[in-house]
Amino acid sequence: MYKSILIPVALDHRDTFASALEIARILRAEDGRINALSVVEPVPSFVEQYLPAGQIERNCAAAMTDLLKDLDGSDDVTAEVLEGNPSLKILEYAQKVGSDLIIISSHKPGLQDFFLGSTAARVVRHARCSVHVLR
Repeated sequence: MYKSILIPVALDHRDTFASALEIARILRAEDGRINALSVVEPVPSFVEQYLPAGQIERNCAAAMTDLLKDLDGSDDVTAEVLEGNPSLKILEYAQKVGSDLIIISSHKPGLQDFFLGSTAARVVRHARCSVHVLR
């Protein structure tokens, strides 16, 4: 059983979040905790100058609203939203909270993933803990 489980939630792949949460609850130790994390990708600086003031903060707030809505009042899960490169932020956050398991969703890889690599693939390669990938 795992004491600290991290579930990264991509805003465009939220359909597997319920499954990940169910798995996390099964694998969690009796005194364990579950953290849900959503990462808002940074806006390129050449685009940021054209955005209204406070738009990035509103994007993060909207992501938190969506994450809390997906949690549907679950008080056994801590929700967090960060801004930055998704794979790096997931790995940093996992280290920060001492996660011993990451449950991450992945889509079926396409040609672009062989050149760029998906977030899930980077997390699997660089995580210092166990990683469970949902397809």
